[in-house]
Amino acid sequence: MSQPAYTIADIENLVNEFYGAIRQHEQLGPIFNRHISDWPKHLATMVDFWSSLLLKTQRFSGSPMMKHAAIPDLSAERFEQWLDLFHQTCQQQTCKPLGTDAWAFAQRIARSLWMGYQIQHNPQRTPTELRLRH
Repeated sequence: MSQPAYTIADIENLVNEFYGAIRQHEQLGPIFNRHISDWPKHLATMVDFWSSLLLKTQRFSGSPMMKHAAIPDLSAERFEQWLDLFHQTCQQQTCKPLGTDAWAFAQRIARSLWMGYQIQHNPQRTPTELRLRH
């Protein structure tokens, strides 16, 4: 079996860079800061989440769908902004395979969360797709 092209430390770097940018973002920062009271805990959870996806560590357990469904008034525009910022962060990674793999997962995750969010909040409407710009 071959070794992955990246490590937990690489994933920690990606997570920290991304959420540092999120916290400074004009529209996304206030949403995240309103819903996350313990940033170190959240960052550790996100490292567990991404390492489970990217390195198959099985360090994450939880329901991202339920967490996001509980947030009122999210929009496709906010999900698209999240994706744009995540894409920028992925492109800036010195470990290019990590950026490529994380970006592939992020697109699927965003689509899934957005679809689930719409179904949860507006079950009578047909869900709309996100506009992926990359």
